[in-house]
Amino acid sequence: MHRLLLAAIIGVLAPLSFANTPGAPELLNANVDLSDQAGLQNGAKLFVNYCVSCHSASFMRYNRIAADLGIPEDKVAQSMMFTTDKIGDTMTVAMKREDAETWFGIPPPDLSVIARARGADWIYSFLQGFYIDESRPTGMNNLYLPGAAMPHVLWELQGLKQPVFHTQTDELGKDRQVISHLEQATPGLLTEVDYKKNLRDLVSFLVYLGEPAKLVRYRVGVWVLLFLSVLLVAVYLLKREYWKDVH
Repeated sequence: MHRLLLAAIIGVLAPLSFANTPGAPELLNANVDLSDQAGLQNGAKLFVNYCVSCHSASFMRYNRIAADLGIPEDKVAQSMMFTTDKIGDTMTVAMKREDAETWFGIPPPDLSVIARARGADWIYSFLQGFYIDESRPTGMNNLYLPGAAMPHVLWELQGLKQPVFHTQTDELGKDRQVISHLEQATPGLLTEVDYKKNLRDLVSFLVYLGEPAKLVRYRVGVWVLLFLSVLLVAVYLLKREYWKDVH
């Protein structure tokens, strides 16, 4: 109960405190589509293959994912459950919190409500913002979260990017080097278009994690609109019948 209350508080208040990092470029549009079931299934696959090794999603159960996304439970058990053998368990990680803090400097956060806390556009932009920076322990930095402890876990898919600098004069008249854009240094397994498509699927899945009831509301909403459309016709005909003798 306390965890659900905490999730609700984070979902309401966090967007106010997690605005875009000052000086970071404008956020990219994630174009999340929760009606794309195939995309959500692909996002779930990416999540368990690239995220669950470090990040948990402790408010979500595997059997809920199976039911909501139309994935057979035996398929979920075979392809998604790496830390448990019970379909009703939550999405946890095997890595100990102490080990994570030693390796990364800070324990990786639970991602159950990260999309509600940060926003879909921020996550989408963040996952495109990694660039080579040999001064960092991971060898990578990020445009949208400078000094991020998280390594670029999707580098095989995207490849590696390097920053291109230009000179900018500040208010005091001093010149400084700032990043103007990123360019491809080494290719990845996916083209840029395919990488962005997969990122959208992953972000859509994270949005679903933050509020699974959205899928139910979308399905119910269609029937509600159809009912209201039929009711509108009936009410209009009834109005004409009541008022036909008034004039």
